[in-house]
Amino acid sequence: MTSIGGAEMVDWNLAVATATRLVRPGPEVSRDEARAVVAELRRHAKASEEHVRAFTRMIPEGHEPQNTPVLVVDRAGWIRANVAGFREILRPLLDKMQERRGNGPGGAVLGAVGGKVTGVEVGMLLSFLASRVLGQYETFAPPSRDLPAGTGGGRLLLVAPNIVHVERELEVDPHDFRLWVCLHEETHRTQFTAVPWLRDHLEGEIQSFLAETEVDPMTVLERLREAAQSLAGGRPEGEAGEDGGRSLVEIVQTPAQREILGRLTAVMSLLEGHADFVMDGVGPDVVPSVAEIREKFQQRRARGASRLDLALRKLLGLDAKLRQYRDGERFVRAVVEEVGMDGFNRVWTSPNTLPTKAEIAKPADWVARVHRKAES
Repeated sequence: MTSIGGAEMVDWNLAVATATRLVRPGPEVSRDEARAVVAELRRHAKASEEHVRAFTRMIPEGHEPQNTPVLVVDRAGWIRANVAGFREILRPLLDKMQERRGNGPGGAVLGAVGGKVTGVEVGMLLSFLASRVLGQYETFAPPSRDLPAGTGGGRLLLVAPNIVHVERELEVDPHDFRLWVCLHEETHRTQFTAVPWLRDHLEGEIQSFLAETEVDPMTVLERLREAAQSLAGGRPEGEAGEDGGRSLVEIVQTPAQREILGRLTAVMSLLEGHADFVMDGVGPDVVPSVAEIREKFQQRRARGASRLDLALRKLLGLDAKLRQYRDGERFVRAVVEEVGMDGFNRVWTSPNTLPTKAEIAKPADWVARVHRKAES
């Protein structure tokens, strides 16, 4: 990335430097062991393609979707990839905020603070997240020399040190756990490669949401500072703000934004729940210890970590992501039980067949709308 001056809202280079400096080191492994882990994750990612395609039936036989790369990265690689993605998707909002900075009452303060302090705070948040993500399908990733992406964007990241850390923490079979993780992440890759309109639909919704944003730049900066202070221990654990500890994404001011956020929540619940459903559906046939892995992993999700962890998860909206796994998986399971896998796959027909937020909670309503209406 080229150098970003202080006039920008976020110094992205400084965000990368801060995050890579602060991120916790991964588990201790020898060089040979690290090579073996990387090679095994690549093998499992390849094998997962066939398992996921056979189970989901999303890709017609003989049809080969656009290929996207699978990258096994360390925590610093995950940070670089996500900074590039954030920079791309947030560009319209940051440009808008920068225009307001010069005219609004907070302009002088932000001018003095500059993008460097904001870059440090973004970097602190990324350092927190970088040790927690096992894998990720990056939908809006721009390609770079060391992090290639597919022609239309997109790449699958597997964060090797985090996978090793969790498999050791849970004391599960490492080979089974690595395949289990790959099944989940490969499902996300299949969702976007088998449904060509999905990426553009999501990007359109996100940009519509950002276009509606009328948040004062100082408010966003203050949210970043709250999270960064929590990480640095500058705020007592469990202390809530006057607003009850809203997440960054909950700074919503317009009815239009609330509508868009509801649709985005429904889509993300569908995608995450579908990945969990597929992972568990394929698992018994190819992952011998899947029941043990699932039980221990669910306990880990529910348990969380420290009060600091819980406070940060709330601020960053990660608690909502955990609900998405649970609610989305229930939706997918209920629909498949009622209308079968092919019946469920009607969800991928168009944006109009995606479930609403209310339908995620009441799968029978989606079945009635999409199936019975089509059959009448």
